[in-house]
Amino acid sequence: MNAFIHHFTFEFRTGIRNKTSLLMNYLFPLGFYLMMGFVMAEINPPFREDIIPAMVVFGILSATLLGIPDPLVNARENGVFRSYKINGIPSISILSIPALTTVLHLAIVSVLITATAPLLFDAPLPVNWLNYAIIFVAMAFACAGLSVLIGVVSPSSRMTVLWSQLIFVPSMLLGGLMIPNKMLPDIAGKIAQLLPATQAMNAFNGLAMGKVADFSPWGSVIILFISGVLAFGLAIYLFSWDSRNTTRRGHPLLALLVILPYALGILLLS
Repeated sequence: MNAFIHHFTFEFRTGIRNKTSLLMNYLFPLGFYLMMGFVMAEINPPFREDIIPAMVVFGILSATLLGIPDPLVNARENGVFRSYKINGIPSISILSIPALTTVLHLAIVSVLITATAPLLFDAPLPVNWLNYAIIFVAMAFACAGLSVLIGVVSPSSRMTVLWSQLIFVPSMLLGGLMIPNKMLPDIAGKIAQLLPATQAMNAFNGLAMGKVADFSPWGSVIILFISGVLAFGLAIYLFSWDSRNTTRRGHPLLALLVILPYALGILLLS
């Protein structure tokens, strides 16, 4: 337990002291939030109603997908995991601690966004704070698990960028952050339901912000939690201590199973 606490404390401080981590955890999401608030809210005034959940979701996406996978790959490539193994540190700690520290940083960023948006941009506050917190945890858990899984299955830093952008960019375009899901064509709307951002925005609208959800909001929360559990489980199963070790317990393509909860949601949620 002491080793876990020391490792957690070190990773948390790294998120503030390391320039790249500081950029992904704080500067990028908060800078984008201010830019969107001052520019987008003037161009499109109804965006004020969505700025809090949309920018919280953006912060989660940027800090997890763009911040977690690459350090995991670099640590494996540089032999750091081998030293962890020699010292008896389990793989579950290696994968969970970066996720936990990132979520803690995200909680701070989300509090800053939620507290300042009504003052700066006249944005409405959530009407149900408990549901707001639950949805934040569900979205952060799902994206952290997905990011850890990307870091485990990616053979190089270049591939982490590819896989992360494959989720990040469509989330910005189709995830409901800029364009409501109900305004998308039917086919695009169904495809968008494969994205964690879409599920989170739907849940925020229906359960926390006092708006009408496009489909079952509690179903979205359940999907996010299930996908997070599945992603972490697959990451632990597929984890490799050393890039030179060619033997794996499963093929990296098994990671695609993480899409299953979202695909089932398209069929079951209405």
